[in-house]
Amino acid sequence: MATATRSTVINDPVGIHARPAAQFAQAAGASGCTVTIAKEGGNAVAADSILSVMGLGVKQGDTVEITVEGDNAEAVADELINTLLAV
Repeated sequence: MATATRSTVINDPVGIHARPAAQFAQAAGASGCTVTIAKEGGNAVAADSILSVMGLGVKQGDTVEITVEGDNAEAVADELINTLLAV
């Protein structure tokens, strides 16, 4: 099973709040892969859970890391990073 990891800095002035958390969690759940997200230095949580993603408390300037396991993991990881950067 393929695994892909991506990191990015969150630039949104309010961090990952309800709307981007919902968009990201929905995309992660629809990917068909196992996806986790973690704030740099923190514990990974299930990326398909809006409450778990919001619970990370990600603020502007924080680095997050996503890990994707499953078929097409590289492409899914790229899509999910783009989802985070688009909001």
